[in-house]
Amino acid sequence: MDSGRLYSIGDLARRTGLAVRTIRFYSDRGIVVPAGRSPAGHRLYDVDAVARLDLVRTLRELEVDLPTIRKVLHRELSLAAVAAAHAEALDVQIRVLRLRRAVLTAVARRGSTPEEMELMHKLARLSEDERRHLIGDFLDAVFGDVDVEPSFAGIRRSMTPELADDPEAEQVQAWAELAELSQDPDFRACMRRIARDEAAERGQGSAPILRRGLVAVVRDQVSPALAAGIAPAPPQATPVVAALTAHYAHIVGRPDDDALQRQLLARLEAVNDPRRERYLMLLAVINGWPAPESLAPVLDWSIQALAARVPDSSPLPARATTLAGERGGESRGSRRCAARWRGGPLPSLAGIARPWLGARLPRGRGGRTGQRGVQGGDVGLGEALHELARDAEQFLLGRREDLGHGHGQPGVALADVVADGPSPGVGDHE
Repeated sequence: MDSGRLYSIGDLARRTGLAVRTIRFYSDRGIVVPAGRSPAGHRLYDVDAVARLDLVRTLRELEVDLPTIRKVLHRELSLAAVAAAHAEALDVQIRVLRLRRAVLTAVARRGSTPEEMELMHKLARLSEDERRHLIGDFLDAVFGDVDVEPSFAGIRRSMTPELADDPEAEQVQAWAELAELSQDPDFRACMRRIARDEAAERGQGSAPILRRGLVAVVRDQVSPALAAGIAPAPPQATPVVAALTAHYAHIVGRPDDDALQRQLLARLEAVNDPRRERYLMLLAVINGWPAPESLAPVLDWSIQALAARVPDSSPLPARATTLAGERGGESRGSRRCAARWRGGPLPSLAGIARPWLGARLPRGRGGRTGQRGVQGGDVGLGEALHELARDAEQFLLGRREDLGHGHGQPGVALADVVADGPSPGVGDHE
């Protein structure tokens, strides 16, 4: 191209592929400056204008705004700095798109209602601080003042879900279910009882023994009998139960009498609540940990064997537990700690976390929160999906905060409070 030649707007349009009105707009904004004018007063541009317009077109295709482009052209910003900033912005957009895809995939897989989809989406796009606050409220209710005991801080960290920046559909679904479960007052009361009982036992007996956790001890004592097919009834189970109660008496520093055996039975019934195990399963999915071993068979065996030994007590039917959360039978611990929770992947989300999300949920003309669309509501499912996509564009996941000890893997002595976590943890607890 002739470096001394001047070009009309039409010439530039043909050479750059931009529309005449676009070049005129850029010229009016000072992005490309005319080198002169023709005798008729038309703007003329030199060869530098061609190069500038090529750069402008490339940056606009990358969605760089015009004020930033002007600063680059005027050398107020380096091209490298602008490229780095926009690459970071693209990372955010990619995370938003992945989150949107995960929510829609989870909705499609489980056949969610419009309201369930809306709630799942809003839960998924909570900021990291909001998610921590929601779960922190649950953990505060569970541990209260018992976490002043140093080891409870690690247990608490181990029970904290960490939703990834680009979660899979299964993780989004698990997070929504765990959030619902954490808001259940009955479940909170049951977990609080488990934590208090554990804290009370730690105040007795030998701390090195207690570090292993009651349920870890029960598992080790009972698993061989279970594997050998020994029935949880006398006389076959008598030696196993005797060894178990003797070990527990040593832990708490009390005589191995009827009162202690009743206490042990109550403790095992409490930790045998199926919601506790479901929480651990969901936690493992969210955090990308291996699926935790189900301890229901060990606990069921122990409860039935102890019930046969303790006066005025009778064995209960074993609880059938599956990974999908389906459960049969009912233990005294379930009845005592909470109303029966029937597991399954993502039960109804209609009442989930209303104190957290109520202000965020749109209201229809009738004033009812979340009644959207298909059942005679205000918005159809297609429009609801469109709104979901639009809302997600405003979502910005914060950076994960490193909490140090106990994070990123199944953590500190989770077995101590919730009957063995997803896998062995950090430290010398096992």
